[in-house]
Amino acid sequence: MALTEVILVDERDRAVGTMEKLQAHREGALHRAVTVYLFNPDGQLLLQQRAREKYHCGGLWSNTCCGHPMPAEESAAAARRRLYEEMGMRVALTPVLQLRYRLPLPNGLIEHEYGHVFFGVTPLAPTPDPDEAMAWRWQTMPSVVAQLASEPEVFTPWFRLTMEKIPAQYAAFLRARQAS
Repeated sequence: MALTEVILVDERDRAVGTMEKLQAHREGALHRAVTVYLFNPDGQLLLQQRAREKYHCGGLWSNTCCGHPMPAEESAAAARRRLYEEMGMRVALTPVLQLRYRLPLPNGLIEHEYGHVFFGVTPLAPTPDPDEAMAWRWQTMPSVVAQLASEPEVFTPWFRLTMEKIPAQYAAFLRARQAS
């Protein structure tokens, strides 16, 4: 795995330095992250199954893609970059929410992130990088919510957490798109 730096932030998302990504996850240092949720025109959510070889949460289902801005990279640019790197897609993205969370992972790492969440809509199918995602599927929101309730262990911890806010945010996102 290449050494990648993440942007360390304070509780208000102000940059306070950088740290190597794996070290930040080992120490639980608060850092900036991006999360993308893509929907098709029928309102289905694009989920990815993380590649088994990922350094954490391999084989688990999650949102369309996620990652970290590089030093001096804006969050929106990082979201577009990671969407292309992971899923081979170029889609217009809209920032919809920010949230901070601290989640211990099964392998002793800690996701302590100030997350910027983006939505997009596309009819296109992804062409994922197999080093990033081993599978993908479109799934209705009610079906995702039901599966989260019955099989939470098949999803990443951050997906379980952020999905609590996604249905309401998606409804607001649709209203704003229809009004414009």
